[in-house]
Amino acid sequence: MSHFSLLTSHFYEMNDKQHTIKAPVTVSGIGLHTGVQATMTFCPAPINHGYKFQRIDLPGQPIVDADVDNVVDLSRGTTIEQNGARVNTVEHTLAALVGLQIDNVLIQLDGPEPPIMDGSSFEFIKPLQEIGLEEQNALRNYFEIPDEIRYVDNARAVELAALPLNSYRLTVMVDYNSPVLGSQHASLTHIDQFTSEIASSRTFCFLHELEALYKSNLIKGGDLSNAIVVVDRVVSDEELDDLATMLGKPKVAVKKEGILNNVDLRYKNEPARHKLLDLVGDLALVGRPLKGQILAARPGHAANVAFAKRIKKKMMEAHTSAVPSYDPAREPVMDINKIAATLPHRYPFLLIDKIIHLDANTVTGVKNVTMNEPFFPGHFPGNPVMPGVLQIEAMAQTGGILVLNTVPDPENYWTYFLGIENCRFRRMVKPGDTIIFKCDLTAPIKRGIAKMSGKAYVNGKVVMEAEMSASIVKKN
Repeated sequence: MSHFSLLTSHFYEMNDKQHTIKAPVTVSGIGLHTGVQATMTFCPAPINHGYKFQRIDLPGQPIVDADVDNVVDLSRGTTIEQNGARVNTVEHTLAALVGLQIDNVLIQLDGPEPPIMDGSSFEFIKPLQEIGLEEQNALRNYFEIPDEIRYVDNARAVELAALPLNSYRLTVMVDYNSPVLGSQHASLTHIDQFTSEIASSRTFCFLHELEALYKSNLIKGGDLSNAIVVVDRVVSDEELDDLATMLGKPKVAVKKEGILNNVDLRYKNEPARHKLLDLVGDLALVGRPLKGQILAARPGHAANVAFAKRIKKKMMEAHTSAVPSYDPAREPVMDINKIAATLPHRYPFLLIDKIIHLDANTVTGVKNVTMNEPFFPGHFPGNPVMPGVLQIEAMAQTGGILVLNTVPDPENYWTYFLGIENCRFRRMVKPGDTIIFKCDLTAPIKRGIAKMSGKAYVNGKVVMEAEMSASIVKKN
């Protein structure tokens, strides 16, 4: 990596909003391990869709979520399976999407494995860049590493760690005790550099692994155009002739750099850069964009996935217990104008100022309490306290946004508050407070009835909580 890129890395900012692609884009080729010709189409997807593969060649065209819990095989790449459908070697495809900061894509595949292309992610990056990205009106749901997360495999001398950082930075060290490769390092100081620094690094294997892979019925689609073969021992002419026959080539030779004569290295540390590429793709399986510093010594797919599971576990724990974070500098998902276009309420009864998070199951809203509220002159004059009933109303309006988000034309619906249970007021809310309301659906909406659990926070502490039900009704 250049000295200049290290110096300038801190000027980059990660995307605030979610992105998809402007139109479908297709690539075709042979799968590395299955040897099956496949066509893969990246399709635009809605907000909070994430990465999903669809096996359009199978009955019912089943969908496989790119999720670490769906990993079923790590013998030479990362394979996921769900709904009776399997997708092999997903890491290069996912790395391209993470590298471009694309959040929502449906990846349609008419075979069992994405095309290997040239063994890197660059042949996916190119068409995605050409078709262009489209910003979506939702904030990226980052998981910010809260404290150190570590994975160690002492038997293989493997260690991975994630540390808090307000960016996404990765450093990889590999050491194969090989006179050809030796010890190599690769770093990505900002995700924006993925395309120029990492994406074109190709997959590799050692000569001694090649025969074993063939005997294991793997790398059926591998040839000398999509992989670097590292020769880490003296090879006789007879062995080279046998190797040429195995690979279906008239002749192969060994270059002075210690690699077969199929390719020239794009970087001296190309293997280390490819290991970093694999790590980016495997960590995409946690299901959310990450902010943190990742340090990896001798990583591989098995360790990457085990590490990703630890990150996801921490992520799920944080989701169930964390207080919603609010950064006033971030552009909201909905400002007051968009809220007013969705809810029928008006002054003095429109009580929510911003929506800062919105997905299929959760909404987070913000209310800035000022001394100018119309209720303060008549509610405890001289000791201004926000009425509890209005806190409930503000929470109900926040929940109404969540319910209306489930229909394509919210302007044609009303939401009506039906009931409230287990309501508790924990602390007084006073002028100058900023209330964060968070509502979660507790069950799927049925027959227009939504059930929600809500909490209100001020300065990280719960001030009010309740369970609510609401009805969504189409206008005349």
